[in-house]
Amino acid sequence: MVEIDTSKPHPARMYDWYLGGKDNYPVDEAMGRQMLTLDPRVPVMAKVNRVFMHRATRWLAGHGVRQFLDIGTGIPTEPNLHQVAQEIAPDARVVYCDNDPIVLAHAAALLRGTDEGVTEYLQADVRDPAAILEGARKVLDLDRPVALSLVALLHFVPDEDGAHELVGRLLAALPSGSYLVASHATADFTPEESAAATAQLKAAGVTLALRSRTEFARFFDGLELVEPGVEVPQLWHPELGDPVPGQDDGVIPGYGAVGRKP
Repeated sequence: MVEIDTSKPHPARMYDWYLGGKDNYPVDEAMGRQMLTLDPRVPVMAKVNRVFMHRATRWLAGHGVRQFLDIGTGIPTEPNLHQVAQEIAPDARVVYCDNDPIVLAHAAALLRGTDEGVTEYLQADVRDPAAILEGARKVLDLDRPVALSLVALLHFVPDEDGAHELVGRLLAALPSGSYLVASHATADFTPEESAAATAQLKAAGVTLALRSRTEFARFFDGLELVEPGVEVPQLWHPELGDPVPGQDDGVIPGYGAVGRKP
């Protein structure tokens, strides 16, 4: 029996609401609407972030990556990462990981992949990299390159939880030729709105750790950044996906990047 706490908002369910999904609760919608009063473009930002994941996955699959470890998967929203990867490489192997029980409840939707490939779901928290790697090894060959996907996740992991160290531990277990894919919200462009959003989410029990461009770039220390480097998400290889309606009507306060482990 999956126990779902509906007494406070959860980032995965809020994200689902922004994307127009149905797998959220009144508490998630209420907090989502509060965020819209601060910036009505939040749903556009969520969709831009989702499309960044699609483009990064296409780029990686097109450059020979056949294994993906996606942490902070969120509620299934088609196309999911494995569908994008397996469209290019039908033999791609994908492990999804999330700590939200509602994602587990819908995990079957994440496991409909190609016959040639493999898709599996792992219930775990990014703060426990040992458990994630143990589960991932059952599906992925960690002696071969893996794309580690941390999309719209790290801004929910504060510095006191050792965000940079957690990423370092995950990358340390992956071989040369592996990649880190990450996107992250920032207060660089909208400091006042971001401060208000952080305070409102904190009051509701959700930690939001917005980081600057420099702080985000630190996650890629020691990696070889794929061009164009750290960029606002909609400008990272836009030729690999369709633009999101409204993405150019104002600032998208976030960054995305892909880096290769030498």
